[in-house]
Parts: sequence; C-alpha cells; structure tokens
Amino acid sequence: MPKRFFKFFKVNPILVLIIFVATVLRLIVLDKVPPSLNWDEVSHGYNAFSILKTGKDEWGQTLPVIFKAYGDYKLPVYIYLAAISESFFGLNAFAVRLPSVLAGIGTVIFTYFLVLELLSKIKNQSLIASGKLLATISALLVATEPWSLFLSRGAFEANLALFFIVAGVYFFLKGISQTTNYLLLASVFLGLSVWTYNSARIFVPLLIVTLFLVFKKEVLQVFRKNKKLSTYNSGQRPVVLWTILLTTFFFLPMFWQLLNPIGQARYGKLSILDEGAIGQIIEARQNSSYSPFVTRLIYNRPTYFIQRFVFNWVSHFTYYFLFISGGNHYQFSVPEYGLLHIVNLPFFFLGILLLLKKALKGNSVAIFLLSWLFLAPIPDSLTRDAPHVLRSITMLPAPMILSSLGLVSFVVWSEKFVGERIMERYSFKGFPRKKALYLAYILVIIILANNYLTKYFGEYKKNYSWSWQYGYKEAVDYTKDHYDDYDKVIITKKYGEPHEFFLFYWPWDPRKYKEDPNLNRFYQSNWYWIDRFDKFYFVNDWDIPKEEWQSFKLESGEEFNCEDIKCLLITSPTNFPKRWNKLETITFLDGNPAFEIYEN
Repeated sequence: MPKRFFKFFKVNPILVLIIFVATVLRLIVLDKVPPSLNWDEVSHGYNAFSILKTGKDEWGQTLPVIFKAYGDYKLPVYIYLAAISESFFGLNAFAVRLPSVLAGIGTVIFTYFLVLELLSKIKNQSLIASGKLLATISALLVATEPWSLFLSRGAFEANLALFFIVAGVYFFLKGISQTTNYLLLASVFLGLSVWTYNSARIFVPLLIVTLFLVFKKEVLQVFRKNKKLSTYNSGQRPVVLWTILLTTFFFLPMFWQLLNPIGQARYGKLSILDEGAIGQIIEARQNSSYSPFVTRLIYNRPTYFIQRFVFNWVSHFTYYFLFISGGNHYQFSVPEYGLLHIVNLPFFFLGILLLLKKALKGNSVAIFLLSWLFLAPIPDSLTRDAPHVLRSITMLPAPMILSSLGLVSFVVWSEKFVGERIMERYSFKGFPRKKALYLAYILVIIILANNYLTKYFGEYKKNYSWSWQYGYKEAVDYTKDHYDDYDKVIITKKYGEPHEFFLFYWPWDPRKYKEDPNLNRFYQSNWYWIDRFDKFYFVNDWDIPKEEWQSFKLESGEEFNCEDIKCLLITSPTNFPKRWNKLETITFLDGNPAFEIYEN
C-alpha cells in the first residue's frame, strides 16, 4: 500500500479527527440503536453462530456459498465475517453489527484516498491544489451524512459490499497508475463485493467494464508491460495473470449461480414484472379504446418494464428522495428525513454540472464518476419498490464527492469573482473570507448532523422500534425464565419469523436444533416455514383460537390444543383464548403493546 496510506496520521490530523468521529458515531450504544435486531440480522447472527460451532448453517449445509436462511438465499461474506466477530464478542447485537460498523469506517478512509487518486488524474490545477481539502470534505460527508451513517449501524450486507467496492476501485486506479500489485487487491475487494450483496452482482460488473473503457489507455499500458503473463517480466511477478485468475475465481461462479433458481430467488420476490404488474397490464388492455393490435403494442411486458425502469431510475435523483424524504423503508432511514444534508443540495447538482462539462471534453475522471453515479441505481430500478435506500447504496460515495466538488468549486470561483484583494479587505479580523466560508460550511454540517442524531437516537428509536421487531428479546427472556413450567410454548408469527429470534436470543445449540425430533420445517409459497421445534410452536396470528377448548392451527395444517397440558402463549395484543390468564405485557419503546403473555 502507498506510504501515505499508513502515514496519514502525520500529514492530515483533520482526517484522523473525522475517522474518530465516524468511529464514535457508529459504535456508540450500538446494541441499543437501532432498538433491536431485525429478522435479517438475527438470521445473519445465528447462521454465523452455527458456522462457528458446527461448520454448518442452520440447515446443516457445510460451509455454504449461499445461505438458504428463510428462502431468501443470503450471500455468504457478511455471515462468515460475523462468525469471526462472534468468536471474539459472543452471540449478541454488537458482534452481529460490528462488520458493518468497521466497513462504514473503512469507507470513510478509502473515500479520502480514492478522491486523491482521482484528482491526480485531473488536468485542473485549481482542483489539484485543493485536492486534500476536497478529499477531506468528502470523507467528512461519508462519516456524517444520514445515508452512510444509518446503514453503518445495522448488520447490512449492502454496507459491507459498499466498502469492498470503494476499496476495490481505489486499488484498481493505483494498479494502473503505479504498481500492478494493487490490481490483486482490486480483484479481491471487487470480487468479495459480489458475494456480499445482490445489487453488487449487477453493478460491479458494469463498473468494471466502465473502468476498463474509461481508463483504457492506462490498462493497455499495463498489459503491454506484462505481455508474458505466465512468466516473470523484468524481475516482477506475473501480477496480471494472477489478477485475471482471481477475477475469474470470484466472478465466474457468481454468473453460474445467477443462472440457477437459487441465485435468482431474491430478485424473483422483488421483480418489476410481478403478478401485480401483469394484472395491471391485463386491466389496461381490457379498458383500452384502441384497436387490438395497438393495444397489445402499447400494453405489454416489455413496454411496462421499460417505463417502470426509467421511472425508477429517475426517482433516485430527485431532490425529494435525496434531501427531503429519504425513502419509505423505516429500517433503512429515518422517515421524512433526507439522506444527504440539505445544505449540499446546490453543491451536489453543481458538482453534476461541472462533471458533465468536463465529461463532454473527454475528461476520464469526470466520465467515470458520472458513470458510477448513473450506473449505481440500475439494480434497484429493476425492483418494484424503488427508490430503495439500501439497494441504491452503491451510489455512495459519489454524492459526497460531487457535493465536495461543488462546494470547493464554488469557493474557488467566488474568490476569483470577488477578487483576492476584496476578499482580504473584508476578512474577519485578519481571517480570510475563503477560510471563513469553509468554516461556516463545517458549522452548518455540525448543526445538521446534531439535529439528525438527536432525532435518530431519540424520536426514531422510540417511535419506530416496532419496525425493528422490538420485543422478541424480552419475550425470549421471559420464556427462558419460565421454560420448565410449561409443556408447550406458543408464539405468534405476526411480527415475522419468531423461531429465529428464539434460536438467537436463547441461544439455542445449533446441533441440538438440527437434530431435534420435534423440528418441523417445510417449503411453501417460495418461503421456508418453521412450525415447531423442541416445545416451541409458531402459529399465524389468525390461527390463535378465541375459545379455550378450540385447537391451535399450524401452517402445515397440524392442530393441537392445550386442554390437558400446561401452555404459555406469547401473542399479539388482545388475541387470546377466553379464560386464559394474562401474565405480562411487552411494549414497544413508544409504550404501545407489542406482545401479551398468557397461560391456560
């Protein structure tokens, strides 16, 4: 790695401060905010725990390259890293979220060096002179803006993939400009990204093609210097050959997997052309006043797909999504709060205009950054609920870099427009107005970040704990304390996949779970359902009887009652058989009831 990568503590103390702030913001009360682990996080955590203890996942597969989980088939890298984390810290929220936290901090660091590397290729002396400043501001924004900060605190595969992508691009650029050894690291990081998150499987191949096309001259020079791929050239190792082999190792199995139903399972649940879309097409045809030929020409799957895809793609660049609302998915952003600081709205779009101007003149860096920004929403645009904060995370850190570019260019232009003498004349007690503008900007960022953090750690945690399936840990703790008092424990499925929370929070021995004679799990409606294991029975909320003599019904069709045995029921509020005794109420953090606990 370059010397400056290891010596930045000496050359840029401000960057050290930014990294410290980024670390604190991502680690503080990590086990309590977000308020609890959601079902994906406990799935990551328990499968990692199972790998750690048995070398197999919860389904008994030895070191799988894709995890069956609930039937959503999770990619493996995050789970294996979580297993390493759990080996140090145990099975808990901190350990499960730590890989994402470290990835978020790493993204801050690599954004800084990526910007410096990009600027070294720009023939613009004013920007090169401001290179360290631009890189520092970009790192600051990655550290503090809601989009990157929020997703760095949960166990999100997407956030880990983002780190791999940013690091991979940085090492690629170093590899084609300095020493080819960095290309090996580029292959490893970009390769790991496509085994971490599904969006990367579409975006990263497109990004790699873009890198080769945009920096074709530098890439060809590397190949010319390493014509004999399998032999040493000028005393150097055959790095290009190993880079090709590593890239093949990571990407060829990925493409093969994508051709199989397992690899397509996740997208099949999110595709634009789902049953609802087909229904809309049929309805539009039935209501059409055109001739049958024209009707079919207008209302069909390809035209619907293209229209929806274009609409989805454009929606990622609206000021409302980026700076006002932040999306509609409560587990990925604070509702009605922008993903980027509002102060950056003019600078972000100014940055785009600047890059467009330079791209039209053939500037490779401008073309690359614009390509990154415009290619990143493609995976999310293929899904029906775009724009999606998590799936479009591959846009980062481009918005932060563009905002920094817009800000620095604005200050440089203002200095030239007003004139240095006037700037000095109206300085603040000898303090140049140029520096004052930057300090004012930093102050605004601090104020906005503080407002966001106040809302995130306070109002959001309290009012949206339900979206994180809060209450399961408390339900498991209660059950564990009274386990020996009951013959059966019945748990509602209202909040989703209760069995995984019981496995995680207990924690349940993975070997005991897989060998449990009472374990009943089956595949139905593109999902794997768990009806029971040990003395735990999981029922749909609507299958909980109203009368004490009626039977409980499981998803598989099995029925049982509690007339002659002692049962504990963990259910949604007011949903219980008559004459059962209420023992406990578990509330969300806003005080509303989450679970009620009864016995017969």
